[in-house]
Order: sequence, then C-alpha cells, then structure tokens
Amino acid sequence: MNNRILLVEDDKEISEMLKNYLTTENYKVVCAGDGQTACTIFDNSGFDLVLLDLMIPKISGMDVMQHIRQSSVIPIIIISAKDSESDKTLGLGLGADDYITKPFSVVEVLARIKSNLRRAHQYSYSSEKEDKEPEELTVKDLTLNLSDYTVLKKGEKIQLAAKEFQILKLLMKNPKKVYTKEQLYSLVWNDAYFGDENAVNVHISRLRNKIEDDTRTPKYVLTVWGIGYKLGE
Repeated sequence: MNNRILLVEDDKEISEMLKNYLTTENYKVVCAGDGQTACTIFDNSGFDLVLLDLMIPKISGMDVMQHIRQSSVIPIIIISAKDSESDKTLGLGLGADDYITKPFSVVEVLARIKSNLRRAHQYSYSSEKEDKEPEELTVKDLTLNLSDYTVLKKGEKIQLAAKEFQILKLLMKNPKKVYTKEQLYSLVWNDAYFGDENAVNVHISRLRNKIEDDTRTPKYVLTVWGIGYKLGE
C-alpha cells in the first residue's frame, strides 16, 4: 500500500513539482494550499506523513502543526524559506520531526521522507519485534504502555510525539544507563550524529515540559553534566 502524504504548500509551482515527483516514486500525495484546508483534509483522511510550509494563508504552518499534534504522532517535515536557528528550534519544539530549508532539491526531500517513514514504521511495530518485552514500564507515578503507546502520569494521559516517546522509552527500559547526546541521536533518530545537539536538546526540553512537575528540578529525565541524560529513579 502506498504511503499517503499531505503536502501543505501555497506556491502552486512547488506543490505541483513535489506532487508529480513523489507520485512517480509511488506515494499518494494530497495537496492543500492553505492552513484551514490542510486541517480539514487531515481531520477527514488518514496520512502517513505531512510536508508542511510555514508561511501559508488563513492558518499558519505552526498552528497547523499544533493541530495535527493534538491527535497524531505521524512524521511532520517542515519545508520553509525561514532558515534561522530560532525558526528551526521553534518548529522542532512544537513537534516537527525534520526541517528542510528552501531552496531544496526533490532528491533531498525524498531522502528525508524515506528516512522519517522508516523511523515511524520501526516505532509503530517495535513492540512486535522485541522479545519478552513488558507491556508497561513504570517509574514513580509515570507509566509508559508499550502496547498502545500511551503515557500516563498519576492516571492522566500525556500526549507525546513519536521521538519524545522513544526517548522516554529508552531511558525507562535502561534506568541505570547514562546516554550521551550522540547515543540518543543514533538510537532515536537512527542516523549518524554530526555534532548538531539542537534536535536532542529541543526534544529533551519538550519531553520535560510534558512530564516534569518542575522543569527546573526534573525528577524523571536527569542531566548528567558533561555526559548526557539518564532516568531519575
């Protein structure tokens, strides 16, 4: 079955170029030219990945991303002319999985799509591939369910993005291990580490904002200064 991609881009030339290219690569592409249309289409259809421009009419790309993240953890790849570090950090912090700046090559976009879909599929089916894995992991008042990929804190559900869930799962499965940023990137992003700590930092910060009572004194995701991160037992 072909993967379905929602392409949110108001530049018709770019939209048509990407749609035509990805269609030849056996993806099913649905296009939206503004944020309002994108939200409506997303709510009424199933998708495997979203390609999202930030500067779109009616509803901004950031607002579209937040809308998607309320109900889904599918990969979101931002494609934007905004190339500052602050824009990238904001996009990743709000739930994007990847960020591509314009101008771009369609070959690069295809490579990023394949990489993100591969990681998403590994995430979705990892419980079937791991032998004798418990259905739940619990530390203090935090419970991570591996069968339905939910996280509960004091019985209340917490919505985590895919990579946030993977980071927490990794730490909870290995509570005595300290992970360097390089190790986290390699294991969670499944890519080679090139010295860019931004992605790890943003996702750790976002995870803490969701699960910690006080991010200034975290009790779940602890920083081991000069090394990396570990689970607080």
